[in-house]
Amino acid sequence: MTDILALIPARGGSKGIPRKNIRNFAGYPLIAWSIAAAKQSKHVTRIIVSTDDEEIASVAREWGAETPFLRPAKFAQDKTTDLPVFEHALKWLEEIESYHPEIVVQLRPTSPIRPINMLDDAIDILLNHKDADCVRGVVPAGQNPFKMWRFNGEDKPLNPLLKVDGIAEPYNAPRQILPPVYWQTGHIDAIRTSTISQKKSLTGDVIYPLVIDAKYTVDIDTLPDWAKYEALVYSGLEMVSPGKQRRKMPETIKMIVCDFDGVITDNLVLTDENGKETVSASRSDSMHIKTLHEKGIDVMILSSEPNPVVQARAKKMGVEAIHGVGLQNKGRVLREILERKNIGAENIIYVGNDLNDLPCFEIAGWNVAVADAYPEVIRAADHVLTKNGGRGAIRELCEMVLKRVENRD
Repeated sequence: MTDILALIPARGGSKGIPRKNIRNFAGYPLIAWSIAAAKQSKHVTRIIVSTDDEEIASVAREWGAETPFLRPAKFAQDKTTDLPVFEHALKWLEEIESYHPEIVVQLRPTSPIRPINMLDDAIDILLNHKDADCVRGVVPAGQNPFKMWRFNGEDKPLNPLLKVDGIAEPYNAPRQILPPVYWQTGHIDAIRTSTISQKKSLTGDVIYPLVIDAKYTVDIDTLPDWAKYEALVYSGLEMVSPGKQRRKMPETIKMIVCDFDGVITDNLVLTDENGKETVSASRSDSMHIKTLHEKGIDVMILSSEPNPVVQARAKKMGVEAIHGVGLQNKGRVLREILERKNIGAENIIYVGNDLNDLPCFEIAGWNVAVADAYPEVIRAADHVLTKNGGRGAIRELCEMVLKRVENRD
């Protein structure tokens, strides 16, 4: 059996997004996504995270990777390249454990969205081509370098970046007749360890491509990137995940069921000296309820909260409400509602924010969490909204559903 090591580099000193490698991305620490990709591979025999940070190491172990060493600080600087990181890891493993993998796979945490079989596809290419030093993930380039220029200053002429044999002015040529170009991604490099030890390179001279669908092109450098790519996770794109596979919104939707506290409200409560409670909700959440009803989609509230404020708010919104349900009974009551209304579970959406909503998540055809939901609920959700509970989350969902209905019609 070929020893194949998945090595995940994750230093602690990220400047663009502090602590990004253990920051939650779509409900899981960012590094967990790369560990999950290695765990599902049929070829990878060992998973190691190379880090200089004990907290990152602890999280990595929690998600199933080894951290047999801490990377020296001199190999964890802002300008440290990948090669010395891999040389250090392989040297340590050889000297301390007499471990000599034949192939090492690099999985960068900042490219967490990966196709299901990507790792094994890359490794298979390397195994099937004896001349290959490395296999690198690439996607079709978004910009064509044959139409790029060298800039020599505002008062000097431009020079074409590249030339093409047989085409006098490639920068004026139709894109279709120019050579196809691909952009290397951070998803994967599968490398023979001999390439690293003998050629002192992470690629060597003979580099084979693993062509990845451009929709998986992800490289997280900034916080706007973070939000953008979390939305891609929630779009239903098929990918490797540390948790369950997220489902797409049902084609046919008959009902939306919402929790109250933390979904319709912002989960805060004001109490006066007489014990009277007041909650805060968003008027905008009522905006599309009537339109949904006209489209044949029912909306209702299912809540454990006994306070009559639930019924009062439901009446104002124009929806049915069942409240005062025991914390352990929400799932049972939801099944009773579906039976009474003769609606299939696959045709409902449930919106929640806390642990008592999880029994309903096990029933509904599509589970949605508000943006500030409890972490375990976010992990269990098929989709996470960008708005917090009581701050327009329901309106956001209604607009998504109406868009689906309009596209279907």
